[in-house]
Amino acid sequence: MNLPALAPALSIVVPLAAALVAVVAPRPRLIVAITVPVMLALTGLMVRAIWQGGPIVIEISNWQPPLGIALVADGLSAAFVLATALVVGAVLVAALARFSVASGETRAAWAFWPLAFLLWAALNAAFLSGDLFNIYVSIELMTLATLGLVALEGKPAQIAAALRYAMFALLGSLAYLLGVALIYAAHGTLDIRLLADAPLDDNATLIAAGLMTAGLAAKTALFPFHAWLPPAHAGAPPPASAMLSALVPKASFYVLLRVWFDAMPGLAGPAALQLLGALGAAAIVYGSILAVRQARLKLLVAYSTVAQIGYLFLVFPLAGGTPEPQPWTAGAWSGAVFHAVSHAFAKAAMFLAVGHVVQAAGHDRLSAMQGLSRRMPMTAFAFALAAVTLMGLPPSGGFMAKYLLLTAAFASGQTIWAIIIVLGGVLAAAYLFRPLARAFLPERGHHGTVPQRQQALPLALAALSLVLGIVAATPYAFLQIGRPEAAAEGLQ
Repeated sequence: MNLPALAPALSIVVPLAAALVAVVAPRPRLIVAITVPVMLALTGLMVRAIWQGGPIVIEISNWQPPLGIALVADGLSAAFVLATALVVGAVLVAALARFSVASGETRAAWAFWPLAFLLWAALNAAFLSGDLFNIYVSIELMTLATLGLVALEGKPAQIAAALRYAMFALLGSLAYLLGVALIYAAHGTLDIRLLADAPLDDNATLIAAGLMTAGLAAKTALFPFHAWLPPAHAGAPPPASAMLSALVPKASFYVLLRVWFDAMPGLAGPAALQLLGALGAAAIVYGSILAVRQARLKLLVAYSTVAQIGYLFLVFPLAGGTPEPQPWTAGAWSGAVFHAVSHAFAKAAMFLAVGHVVQAAGHDRLSAMQGLSRRMPMTAFAFALAAVTLMGLPPSGGFMAKYLLLTAAFASGQTIWAIIIVLGGVLAAAYLFRPLARAFLPERGHHGTVPQRQQALPLALAALSLVLGIVAATPYAFLQIGRPEAAAEGLQ
């Protein structure tokens, strides 16, 4: 088997090995210098192989499901793996300035690196696993790494936020695992491809689907399960916040896409899909209103994540729930993925930029933004570009995502979701205008600055969120490789 065909497996093995090395030999600069380029190269090889030859399937130890397990890399999973590589790679480079062991080893400086690499491995495992139980193992590893990153510095507020997250994560995991057990008892397999061909109309499977959906919704921080996210993401150190906000909720949403569109498309009922859409709409409005009211930058950005997650769940009502083919479903499905990826770039850029503001000003109150455009223009520009994506303005990836979702809403006659999408964009402009306006005011007091090479990293991530919209045709076509039938014709 050639290297591109092995790339999915190596994308899990390499960061896991880096995590183990970081535990016993804390040399973060060397580990980052080796791991990040290797992971970017592996991801690039995997993307090229999928583009040229279609999905990649690896049967571990040549054992076929249901006896064995498989890794599956298609357009959807590879898009998330690529976004993860770019975000985590940039964040790890940025974290070298904050978590260095050169001046003396501290708990945070030592623990950040194995936790970050473990999170990277767990994310890739969740995106590439073709088995529902292995997905469970992956998201549990992700939860453990997230808990450590939230409580990294041992502050009381961080520990409280980590405990709150632990409670939500534990309940979500139990619900998901119980659903997995019910499915295995009913069908004797947990392989997603085999489940797609199985008759899934029994009561046990319906209950399992409900439990799994509720558990994953809690891990995604969908309203009203969102209470853990703002204190966790706002309280963690900025590099950790960038990874957590950009990627962790996306992983559980990705699993929801796999469950509903790949494994159980025939179970979707109109009532359940409309409920998920309603919760998404509530998240958009509620999260945006709370973001408007925040006086701290990190809390504003964290509540923005609550709102932006809501857009993802509009894919479910827009995907239908009727027996007739729905040609707008492909646009809604692709729009949700576009939004997840563009939000990952923008939110990582925004948290890193806020981290630079905090480093320079010593606090994260909105007043810290005052005069930023003159003091640190690259950071101000990065924040502004990320805001363009979150507001859904052209030519960003956020605009393309909302355009696809709006088109699906109008085509399906569900104008209520179109109204919510437009309202969310207006509210995003309202809460992001406050820090942006302060950035162009005259500076008050004396603030420090951050080296330009550090400011370049959030700017690069914010630029990626913009480029995603400019070259949208190529990533759109890539997402369609291995796309499930339900993502083209609608949930039944």
